Amino acid sequence: MEKNPKPYHNTAFAERYDKWKRERAARYEKWADEYGMSTFRIVHRVLSTIICLSLIGMLLVVVAYLPEFGNPGNPANNEVVRKYIEDGPSDTGAINFVAAMILDYRAFDTLGEAVVLMTAACCVLILLRNDGKKDVHDAMIEEMDEPKHDSILQVVSSLLVPFVLVFGSYVVVNGHLSPGGGFSGGSILGAAFVLYSSAFGAKKTARFFSYNSYKWMMLCALMFYLLGKGYSFFMGANHLKSGIPLGTPGNIVSGGLILPLNICVGFVVACTIYGFFALFGKGEI
Repeated sequence: MEKNPKPYHNTAFAERYDKWKRERAARYEKWADEYGMSTFRIVHRVLSTIICLSLIGMLLVVVAYLPEFGNPGNPANNEVVRKYIEDGPSDTGAINFVAAMILDYRAFDTLGEAVVLMTAACCVLILLRNDGKKDVHDAMIEEMDEPKHDSILQVVSSLLVPFVLVFGSYVVVNGHLSPGGGFSGGSILGAAFVLYSSAFGAKKTARFFSYNSYKWMMLCALMFYLLGKGYSFFMGANHLKSGIPLGTPGNIVSGGLILPLNICVGFVVACTIYGFFALFGKGEI
């Protein structure tokens, strides 16, 4: 590449220097147009391949040090299971070992799953949002094709929805005592909202389950979950008493935070199920 000429202070040199700068800039622009994108793609592919191979190599090394699959002497097949079964009721206050595991021992995993549901609903809301000047709720309600008046469907829904809501609530609040919990009970509650909306339309459903209700329920449920289990884990990690009563195992009010956490998860699941139905139906929660 041509070296920068010595800056003599004269008009002829200034003209030559400006011409040199213009030619150099033109060469750079030409290189960027002809070879820049191709070079970037090559570098991107090389770096992506190196990163992927490095990640695969690290995972293979970790897998090589894992215990043999199916070995009865693995901790996962004896120590962990024994811990859940023998110490679960005394540690968590819940007699349902599954609820004790997912909402106490591994509660942050369940929080991650709830956050994934909320993130999925937010992504669908962003992708299907209305760009007009009207409020998202009003605009999407106007666009939605309301169901035709179906007397049979409406009568059946009027009879079934209350029972489905009661059963879903029972599954949620009874999850620490028997099979059930927030995920299964929330699915039942979400199905009840879907059935009611299918029979009576999104406008009537929005009277008791609106977009604002969805936002506040999701926010309150996730914040309570995060703050409650964050406090519990912080106190436990520092070998301090949390002060949260576990209650008597077998009673409805027992299990420490498991009962309210089940309710929070149930709200998140129910909101997500009905939210997907309403958004993909060109309606709005």
